Order: sequence, then structure tokens, then C-alpha cells
Amino acid sequence: MITSASRIRAVLAAVLLGLSVSGCGYNNIPSHEEQAKAKWADVQNNYQRRADLIPNLVSTVQGYARQERDVLTAVVEARAKATQVRIDASQLTDPDKVKQFQDAQNQLSGTLGRLIAISENYPELKSNQNFLALQSQLEGTENRIAVARRDYIEAVRVYNTELKTFPGVLWASTFFRSNKPMAEFTANETSQSPPQVKF
Repeated sequence: MITSASRIRAVLAAVLLGLSVSGCGYNNIPSHEEQAKAKWADVQNNYQRRADLIPNLVSTVQGYARQERDVLTAVVEARAKATQVRIDASQLTDPDKVKQFQDAQNQLSGTLGRLIAISENYPELKSNQNFLALQSQLEGTENRIAVARRDYIEAVRVYNTELKTFPGVLWASTFFRSNKPMAEFTANETSQSPPQVKF
């Protein structure tokens, strides 16, 4: 026969066990993993926003700079390639996939820079309100991309650190064996060298 004292002890033991498990770090790995995945979704969302702005920007420039077809074509092709390279949250542990995605986005950034530089040769384009609005939106989106990438890098750092430090390493080696470190964004080779200034 179970006494009320036994029931109280059992309930107290269950509460203490629940508190000890919740405070021991067991939930940290899945929580940090989901946070990193959410930050990755922000990165992709901002890259998609940029890709959506590009056709309008290209068509605005096309009206003024028809002889710049090679740059316009390069932008359209880079956008197509960048939107084809997809990486979902399950592939974030594959550094090669992340690099492939990053390379496609970097190529698009480079061609966009050339497209914006064209406006310097066309004063009437620089004064076009559509172009100025699109350029402003694109610059804002580039800033959002930088912030989203920074946030993703920090979330990945927290997640990867949890997998390697105590007590997370215990959980990672027992209950979360399939969890692997996630890949971070890295600077491309051109951003590693200082820009050349010519007068």
C-alpha cells in the first residue's frame, strides 16, 4: 500500500529529476541547433530579397544603357546561378555545400557592383527615381545580408562550442551523436587582400 508520504517523495523526486535534467544542458544542443537554422533562414530570406530586386534594377538600367549588354547579361546569369544553388538546414554541416552557396552569392555581388558602377556613366540614369529607389533598396538589402550572416555566424559559433565543451560534449557523445558542427561563412579570397587605389 502506497502511503501519502511515499507519493510526496515520488512527486518530489520527479520534480527534482525534471529540474536537474532541465538545468544540466541536455536541451542546449537542440536549442542552439534550431537557433542556427533560424538564422540560416534569415540569410536565405535576405538573399532571396536581393534576387527579387535584381530584375527590376536590370530593366531600369537597360532602358538607359543598352550598350552595356555584357554587364546586364552577366548580372542576369549570376542571379540565375545564385538562385539555383540552394542549401537547406540539413546541409549546414557540409562545408563544401556552404562554400558553393557562398561562391554563387559572391559572384552575384560582384556583377551587381559592376551594374551599379554603370550608373556613373549615365547621368540621366543616376537621376531616375526608379533607379535611385531600387539602388537604395539594394543597398539596404546588402546591409541586411551582412547582419543576417553575422547573426548566423554567431549562432553557429554557439552551437559548435556547445558540441565541444562540457557538459554539451557529454550529451553530444551520447544522445546527439548524429549532430555535427555546422559550417560558417568565410571571407572570399578577394576580400582578404587590400584594395588597390590608383590615381
